[in-house]
Amino acid sequence: MSLLLAFVTLCVGHSVGLHRGVIHRAYETGPLVRGVLIYLFVLSGLGGPLSWARLHAVRDFWQNRLDCPPYFSYDHSLARDFFWNLHLRFVPADNRADARLERDLLRDPWLRFLERTWPLHVLVLAVSIGFFMGAEGIAVCICARTAAGILGHWAVGYAAHAVGERRFIVSGAKESGTNLRLAGILSFGEGFHNNHHAHPSSARMGMRWWEIDAGWAVVLALETLHLVSNVKAWHRPNSGEPINIRRALLKGTS
Repeated sequence: MSLLLAFVTLCVGHSVGLHRGVIHRAYETGPLVRGVLIYLFVLSGLGGPLSWARLHAVRDFWQNRLDCPPYFSYDHSLARDFFWNLHLRFVPADNRADARLERDLLRDPWLRFLERTWPLHVLVLAVSIGFFMGAEGIAVCICARTAAGILGHWAVGYAAHAVGERRFIVSGAKESGTNLRLAGILSFGEGFHNNHHAHPSSARMGMRWWEIDAGWAVVLALETLHLVSNVKAWHRPNSGEPINIRRALLKGTS
């Protein structure tokens, strides 16, 4: 049950719903489907959707500049990143990065409601799990799963910038991310981060046949069910050499 909840909340909710859908607009969908996907993200226990969207916008804004601050450039040790990212908060001096988000996203009533109340929804899930599975169910399905999700998100985020393969070099950007086979598979495709930095608007993060991207499989399933449309996916490069790019080459699968 804990693994199933992890897949539904982290893969379907976080990776597909929030990251690829709301933040990068890699596909189009109606308000009902988007609302359900974001609600699944909330049940991951990672936080409010608007806070995550704004932090992601700030990080992308700076990582695509050469004067990126150390907090986002990963020129530091694992220990320092653990302290910075899990115990501190980056507060931007202005709202320039908000322009990277969908227009009126920060004023969306449903997302604003979830931003204010997300801990209550996790609490309701915990009570429901406890009713059917007892205290052990809460410990494994809520506490351990949430802790693993937080630590896993941080660990994959650090590793996918500090070590691994860089297939693409993004011109004018301080940080281009890296690709990690095992981390990419375990994080539902998010660990193929160099691919994502090169093509941020693509719903597909795994490029090679062995870059197993569970999030992409979910997007294709949603498209087959006609729940999403106008899905964006990149062209595969023929060369295995590092490629210097300025923007993604995208094509629609719908």
